[in-house]
Amino acid sequence: MESYETLLQSLKNSPRRWLITGVAGFIGSNLLEQLLRLNQQVIGLDNFSTGRHENLEAVKNLVGPQWKQFEMIEGDICDLHLCQQLTQKVDYVLHQAALGSVPRSIEQPLKSHESNVNGHLNILKACTDAPIKKLVYASSSSVYGDNEDLPKKEEQVGNPLSPYAATKKINEIYSQVFHRVYHTPAVGLRYFNVFGARQDPNGPYAAVIPKWITAMLRQETVEIYGDGKTSRDFCYIDNVVQANIRAAVLPGGTGEVFNVAVGATTSLNDLFLILKKLLKKRNPDLSIQEPVYKDFRPGDIRHSFADITRIQEAFSYTPSHSIEEGLEEALDWYLKN
Repeated sequence: MESYETLLQSLKNSPRRWLITGVAGFIGSNLLEQLLRLNQQVIGLDNFSTGRHENLEAVKNLVGPQWKQFEMIEGDICDLHLCQQLTQKVDYVLHQAALGSVPRSIEQPLKSHESNVNGHLNILKACTDAPIKKLVYASSSSVYGDNEDLPKKEEQVGNPLSPYAATKKINEIYSQVFHRVYHTPAVGLRYFNVFGARQDPNGPYAAVIPKWITAMLRQETVEIYGDGKTSRDFCYIDNVVQANIRAAVLPGGTGEVFNVAVGATTSLNDLFLILKKLLKKRNPDLSIQEPVYKDFRPGDIRHSFADITRIQEAFSYTPSHSIEEGLEEALDWYLKN
């Protein structure tokens, strides 16, 4: 199978039309940036419930003249008619829109279901009725739930531990059913702890890496839920962008779901030490307090470590960044923001 660089050049030479849902979010805006750099035509859909105008402004400043290839639609995936209108205009759909976060879903299960399940079903129906080539949708490693087997293999899921995990499992079930019944060309990507530029460091549902970096820079205490031995397969955003593009453009994979990760595991204690080292390297005078350990958080899985064999075999996916390489690349953005 052709290299990623060859694939990107092929796209640049032959532009396609794309729809990105959740385009103003962390992952959506990074997908937008890469596609515009490749001179693709992109429609973006977002209701700005969690997406940010600042993310789009940042992409605009980065891509320059390519920005004219982008059309922004402010709207909701819960609007079936709108989804049907937009999918008629594109070759590929990258469906990222959702209400993320395990804690948020525990506090707001009905809102999570409305966006994540009903919205996903609308996208599936719209893609079924449209002449698209491929729908690639965001699932989550949270679907592994209480299954303790490591590494995580796609066929071995457990019972969901949160409403968010349940919504993502339902997404996969619906997508597979639509593929069997209607031949909808849907591919699911189970993201593992994605981090990178434009990830929101603020708010009660902030991801651990930007949240901890913010605390360290402010010389505030980092809070670790549990004993710090909880581990995650932290995945840099460039790996996720690569997986989406490969899964969309390359043949095969429809009706299936794939892990998107690095295939390595890092404990929260080790993550703290890595971040401390990188920040001290840039500012030796920075005083960083030792972390404070709190109770385990409801709904969190204990260990997350992906087997990425299936996506490697299907789409020749190869992670470009380890956690350390990704943090080195992203740290300047975190420091500025």
